[in-house]
Amino acid sequence: MKLKKSVKRILIIAVILIIAGVGFLVYENFKPNNNIVKSTVVNEIKEYGYTLKSNKSAKYKKMFQELEDILSKDEVDEEAYVEQISKMFILDFYSLEDKLANTDVGGIEFVHTNARTNFLEKAEDTIYKYVESDIYGDREQSLPVVDEITIDDITKDSYTIGTDYTDEEAYVVTLSWTYEKDMGYQTEATLTFVHEDNKLSLVEIE
Repeated sequence: MKLKKSVKRILIIAVILIIAGVGFLVYENFKPNNNIVKSTVVNEIKEYGYTLKSNKSAKYKKMFQELEDILSKDEVDEEAYVEQISKMFILDFYSLEDKLANTDVGGIEFVHTNARTNFLEKAEDTIYKYVESDIYGDREQSLPVVDEITIDDITKDSYTIGTDYTDEEAYVVTLSWTYEKDMGYQTEATLTFVHEDNKLSLVEIE
């Protein structure tokens, strides 16, 4: 009987050790990773729905502050406003280095509410398609960073959305830009903005 009890104890201990070992391996493989890169909102312009995230470049953060200054005036200078958000859109959309994944599309908050779904789908299927994940901060892929942005022209025109709305004072902004390193990406565009409630929103890129 003593021999049998000893064998049982050994088997029980062995089973416990095996379970503990398996549990440890499972934990190591599936535990939350503290090295995951996360972005948080560090500033916002509530009246216009604009937010600034922590992972944005120093250049973009400076431009966000300038936008905040423009929009804080008693009477907003719309031309200065549309010029600023045009530059911010180009910088955020075409700079891919600070994006955490191919679904982290830049400039989306400047896009008209009714056009965002289509805009995201096109972006994820084109320029953002091959952006590798960087949620652990270990991506080695070379990606473009917008350098200098030039406003070439700003004009007003009428723009019709569907059959219900026409903005007689839509803004058409023509821009060109360079990159820190030329990797063959787009360097010029024409953006059209319309009035959406109290703000200007992007409805077309050419």
